[in-house]
Amino acid sequence: MARITDRTVLIVGASSGIGAEAARQLAHGGNRFVITARRTAELAAVAAEIRAAGSACLDLPADALDPEAAAGVVAAAVAEYGSVDVALLNAGQGPDMAMDRVSVTDVSRIMALNYDVVVNYLVPLIGQLRGQPGGGLIAHTNSLAGLMGIPRQGPYSAAKAAVRTLVDTARIELAPHGVRFTTIHPGFVATERVGGDGLPKPFQISQERAARYVVRALEKEPAQAYFPWPTAALVRTLRALPTPVSAAVLRRLASVG
Repeated sequence: MARITDRTVLIVGASSGIGAEAARQLAHGGNRFVITARRTAELAAVAAEIRAAGSACLDLPADALDPEAAAGVVAAAVAEYGSVDVALLNAGQGPDMAMDRVSVTDVSRIMALNYDVVVNYLVPLIGQLRGQPGGGLIAHTNSLAGLMGIPRQGPYSAAKAAVRTLVDTARIELAPHGVRFTTIHPGFVATERVGGDGLPKPFQISQERAARYVVRALEKEPAQAYFPWPTAALVRTLRALPTPVSAAVLRRLASVG
């Protein structure tokens, strides 16, 4: 397992949560960071921490829903540092959404927040990395919820499943060009965004611990990374069970508050 040092690292969704914490944990490696998110002040605070830890950092506020803004961030990273070695696409949301209460607009919004934002960075990053000597790594924060339909998270599960399938295809096609892909599947993570959403969260872990798993995945570059193991094992078991049995278990889990 190679430590990430002296690399150019792009983190999307770096103003808080797993993205910010992963940046902090990588900041002691003498890396060159490009971090981006919508919230300017919070992003600047993370950038200051990175610089204090000894790494260079370019903080670029941008809306990941805007494809031109996303392409501009990738272009600015290359203009500043010459390449992108590691990209972590960490933007997304998974609010509590029961299917008998959502609107078409709700579902479309969740698809945009979890699928479109990845595509907006994925395409320009592929264009950049496939032409670089040695290629590079594109990782994205998916979810264990993307492996099956989770009650009260149907739109989120669907969006994450779509991203996973797209990246699986890119992994096959771009391998000859040295572009590698890692899909990271966390379970429930205690971030500020989901603290009061009312969803049951079995085996929830802290964002610091989650970021350690993420950094390990960036170092080892597996095709798929799943954590924490109790939640990953539960999902694997549910997927292996007959549908009526897994559905009954999921209904019970979703009703426990």
